[in-house]
Amino acid sequence: MYGICNLAIVPIRIEPNDRSELVSQLLFGDHFEIIETNKQWYKIKAYFDSYEGWIDQKQCQVITEFEYEELSNNDQILSADLIEFISNSDDLLLPIPLGSSLSFLSIESINKKSFAFEGMKVIGIKPKSELIKTAFLYLNAPYLWGGKTPFGIDCSGFTQMVYKLNGYKLSRDASQQASQGEPLSFIEESEPGDLAFFDNEEGKIIHVGMIMNDNYIIHASGKVRIDRLDHLGIYNAELNKHTHKLRVIKKII
Repeated sequence: MYGICNLAIVPIRIEPNDRSELVSQLLFGDHFEIIETNKQWYKIKAYFDSYEGWIDQKQCQVITEFEYEELSNNDQILSADLIEFISNSDDLLLPIPLGSSLSFLSIESINKKSFAFEGMKVIGIKPKSELIKTAFLYLNAPYLWGGKTPFGIDCSGFTQMVYKLNGYKLSRDASQQASQGEPLSFIEESEPGDLAFFDNEEGKIIHVGMIMNDNYIIHASGKVRIDRLDHLGIYNAELNKHTHKLRVIKKII
């Protein structure tokens, strides 16, 4: 079985329970494979990043395998403003967040409500120089574990969405993203858009941020914010201390 997210945002949970931990989100237009069912729940595997978790069956639209493959082979078209509106001839307005997928709108068998979109879109691969510009769209977004939108986002959701909006694919979690790309030996070798990863006392990767010019970093911690980066890690001037310990820097593109 296969499905598509037909609501603005749908929570992906670690267990089939409304009280279960939020681990990620589906945004409007995201499609997925249904790999297990449990009463009112589907366990899904997202197409974009192969992330698995549970969603409520009432919060998606089932599609055929043919439609799933057609979507997977189509060019990825994403909404490019903080919030936009999808509408149809019945005057139904649906707000959708930055990074929602619009690829299915041209497929009549999926777009059963005849949704149309007239806002800003992005398609294709952008130059690396565009990454920081995109990152600023999320500045001051509140931190939300499992979040992927300007209204709540976590550290790896932030980096994943910034790269996605520029045509690149990152895994979902910081520890997974740390396995991608080419390691750099020094901060001085990095360029804006490279990723810095941070670990805990046990050596586990727990945080990621995006390097900017002049030893600054933009990352989601409390909110999407800009701090200093040095060889020890992230220095928060407001707290007058280092908050994250640097583990490795990766050049993804």
